[in-house]
Amino acid sequence: MSLANKVSLLRILLVPCIVAALLYYTPQREWLRFVALGLFVTGVVSDGVDGFIARSQQQQSQLGTVLDPLADKFLILGTLISLSTIRAIPTWMRLPGWFNLIIISRDVFLIAGTVVLFLLTGKLSVRPSWVGKCTIVAQMAVIPMALLGMPGLHVVLIVVAALTVCSGLGYLWMGTKVLS
Repeated sequence: MSLANKVSLLRILLVPCIVAALLYYTPQREWLRFVALGLFVTGVVSDGVDGFIARSQQQQSQLGTVLDPLADKFLILGTLISLSTIRAIPTWMRLPGWFNLIIISRDVFLIAGTVVLFLLTGKLSVRPSWVGKCTIVAQMAVIPMALLGMPGLHVVLIVVAALTVCSGLGYLWMGTKVLS
């Protein structure tokens, strides 16, 4: 297994640690919020690191094309769902359910579309679009904002939700082009 893929696996392994830090967070254990933030930022940085390693060391692989976006999904969704559902999290740090519904719906749509394309064409092609990459970065930016209680989070959530919908529609258009 390549170093780039090992870094992606590390990102997946960070998710239960982030969820645990948020699960055991209380105002008396404020430090756990910063542990979750540090682990999440480590995951985000490792996303760039594994991409750099894969390109610079010619370690791009079929496994990596699946593992890297999967690691991103686990990192983002695990943290977003935790920030919406864990009751001990204060309201100023909590994310609304509608936001997660949009993010999860797009991801389910992408997975279903990928499966359909694979079944119809016999090829597995995981190629993120430019808008898709921007969407992932924007979704990743929401989490530190929530953990730090930054002002303007609700406006950012609306913008990121709109970007997520646009990227989903872009992938739908790309999928129909492949089938045509």
